[in-house]
Amino acid sequence: QVRVAESGGGLVQAGGSLSLSCTASGGAFNLYTMGWFRQAPGKERESVASISRNGDSTFYAESVKGRFIISRDNANNTVYLHMNSLKPEDTAVYYCRASLNNFPLSWGQGTQVTVSS
Repeated sequence: QVRVAESGGGLVQAGGSLSLSCTASGGAFNLYTMGWFRQAPGKERESVASISRNGDSTFYAESVKGRFIISRDNANNTVYLHMNSLKPEDTAVYYCRASLNNFPLSWGQGTQVTVSS
């Protein structure tokens, strides 16, 4: 059974950068589509970015295109989210998710990202 755990959240000023990591254990990481989601207070969880199992295909929400980059290292069972030009509206709890054939397998517990204006 795969488990994922996020790290790297924190407080950053608007315009700054932050990188998140998500490490998986207990499964076949190179088979999974990996995604980053976020949930701001009072809002529904939304998809931010995802990456195919071999990294050749990525998806970004319109709100983060050109600012965020998702990547993965299958040798180390890790997916990353590099966030640049951060805005206060990027403030949220960020979650990592592993999925297989569009079926969610595991969610992380989330990591808080706070962008101050």
